[in-house]
Amino acid sequence: MPYIGIDLGGTKLAAAVFSAAGDVLHRETVALGDRAGAEVGSSIAERVTRLAAAHPVEGVGVCVPGLYRADRGTVWAPNIREWEDYPLRDELRSALGERVNLTIDSDRAAYVLGETWRGAAIGARDAIFLAVGTGIGAGILTAGQVVRGCGDVAGAIGWLALDRPYVPRYRRHGCFEDQASGPGLVRVARDLMDETTGYDGALARKTPDTLTAEDVFAAFGNGDRLAARVIDNAIELWGMAAANLVSLFNPEIIIFGGGVFGPASQLLERIRDEATRWAQPIAITQVRFAASALGGDAGLYGAGRLAMIGDGGT
Repeated sequence: MPYIGIDLGGTKLAAAVFSAAGDVLHRETVALGDRAGAEVGSSIAERVTRLAAAHPVEGVGVCVPGLYRADRGTVWAPNIREWEDYPLRDELRSALGERVNLTIDSDRAAYVLGETWRGAAIGARDAIFLAVGTGIGAGILTAGQVVRGCGDVAGAIGWLALDRPYVPRYRRHGCFEDQASGPGLVRVARDLMDETTGYDGALARKTPDTLTAEDVFAAFGNGDRLAARVIDNAIELWGMAAANLVSLFNPEIIIFGGGVFGPASQLLERIRDEATRWAQPIAITQVRFAASALGGDAGLYGAGRLAMIGDGGT
């Protein structure tokens, strides 16, 4: 029987029907627009109900952009308004009834499950997906099981302490994310422009409200010295974070994905060189670094995998 995967993002909802072999039998995507609260939940429930009626399925997997509190069946999703403690499990169970297996998990868990199922880490049982986009997080698979922690917060590595002294703005999103996420690259660029007298490069032609990470990468590609300082700083932090993950978990592979690793995939060799300086010397020789093979579909494939395995193991 087929399976349904649902990938809920901050701006869109993607759904697919998968065969047991991982082939996509049907897929669709809808923008969330201004939907919030129960409107988002209803949209998921409607889509799941319709797809399950058209394709009788054995299981449904849903990944969410935040924390899934398994003990309560609720979701905290900071980029979706009114989803501080949203009762998603009860809503979907009411729509599906008891005949279909239902599994909900974080997008971090889905990313690593998708890549080990159909992506860059097929068959790996010790793998980490380092997601760098608007935020930074890690999906961690150890001995074939997703690491979640006592409160389902494991993998929130945007809060890794990689610099000092402490800066008050780290409280909002963590030290690592503050400097090396997509918005973090912009923050660092703005800080450097404020500190650099006479800079008149490409980034200076952007207003603070319109400067983006894409602009930083474009300027870097054109040899802009200030953009190079931003990217050099990020490479150091990405490498340090990878080194810490290697030393803690001794994975077979670290997959780099999310919106930033697109353009940053070209930097993997430099990131590995930086990680090698910091990591446990035996463990770093045992790990591969790779860019995501699934790109923006990693969460969707991971949700499909969740539907099959239920508890997040491989």
